[in-house]
Amino acid sequence: MRPGLTEILIILGIAILLFGAGRLADIGKGLGEGIRNFKKGLKDDDDDDPEALPEASDGDENPKEA
Repeated sequence: MRPGLTEILIILGIAILLFGAGRLADIGKGLGEGIRNFKKGLKDDDDDDPEALPEASDGDENPKEA
């Protein structure tokens, strides 16, 4: 069951009464910035330089002399 236009308007009206229009704008702005930073973090993670990552060693980096 999906909410119709009337139900959405009622919910928005109650939210404006509870928080006020200015506070809702601040909440929306903060939510948008959070989503933007999350997407940026995912993109930055994909763009990491493979040379910056430590390579797996096979244990021969410091061979011991016998």
